[in-house]
Amino acid sequence: MKILAIAAAALVLASESHSFTPTPLSARSASRHFSTVSTLDAAATSEEDLELTRQIIMSHVEKVSADEDGVEVDEEYLPSHNKNPDDYPANDLMIRAALGREDVERTPIWLFRQAGRHLPEYQAYKQKTGRSFLDMLSFPEDVAECTMQPVRRYNVDAAILFSDILVIAEALNIEVTMPGGVGILVPCPLVGPADMKERLPSKDKLNVDFVNDKLGHVMESVRLIRKQMKEEGISIPLIGFSAAPWTLLFYMVGGSSKKNQHIGMEWLHSYPEASRELMDGLTTIVIEYMAQQVENGAHMLQLFEAMGMMIEQPEFNEFAMPCLKKIAEELKGRYPDVPLMVFSRGASFANEELSKLGY
Repeated sequence: MKILAIAAAALVLASESHSFTPTPLSARSASRHFSTVSTLDAAATSEEDLELTRQIIMSHVEKVSADEDGVEVDEEYLPSHNKNPDDYPANDLMIRAALGREDVERTPIWLFRQAGRHLPEYQAYKQKTGRSFLDMLSFPEDVAECTMQPVRRYNVDAAILFSDILVIAEALNIEVTMPGGVGILVPCPLVGPADMKERLPSKDKLNVDFVNDKLGHVMESVRLIRKQMKEEGISIPLIGFSAAPWTLLFYMVGGSSKKNQHIGMEWLHSYPEASRELMDGLTTIVIEYMAQQVENGAHMLQLFEAMGMMIEQPEFNEFAMPCLKKIAEELKGRYPDVPLMVFSRGASFANEELSKLGY
């Protein structure tokens, strides 16, 4: 079952001149089907291309619009870990599509990247707070607001937690910065096994208590988002997420996605046992981090192997795949009715195997 994720950076609202008021979207549209605009002429400029993209998206939204009054939750769809119908979204299309247990009436849409340059309200809010992107992640009210902004503007079928892939690294005492224009940076990456053992907590400490202590603000954010969605009458799934272990290792030892891209692979070859130890610990905390997101209100989960293009297939199968398998087994064991998605960027060779693991 395909799920359509639209990169927000590719959407058309790059400036306030493209603002619009969307038509309300239904909670569930049982008789409408996805279609695209086929009568538009080809774009001659980048501005026209953006406008055509907006028209196509909004045409889809309008075609699936319907009256959502009177929608009742079918008890068979309620997840085994939470049978409270008030906690289940009225628009559960994304959940049903991701679980793949039945055909769905149309292809769901969500924003793969939800904030940043394309949202004028995000830029205004960021300026108002005076905080950087990374700083805002520590303030649940900021996280909730930035999560809500795109779902207010676009009639999408799911929201995704406003966060970053390296919050786990920060929880492990690895400094993360984003100076602007150069991407995410780790100023003091790990330089070897001895440095790893000295700076990182041991695996036995990476438990639920550790997650709630170091990442409790994320869980508070999840609860606040759910509260805000209820108050605003937006009843769609909330997607929680985490970076995958290889991606975390890549940044923690290399320091950047722009420079020193070879260091991650060098670590695997030079320190294979230390690499396995590090990725095993990262796997443990990823599991507990994602589990706590579910416990605090996330309806779905996505694992981002964002640096999948920085590892060769043999090393991916040897080091990364076992971690992804363990994460899937543990989370699906605890929450069989919570969809678990994975995005292995640049490593499409792994998709078939990943699809067999519960993702």
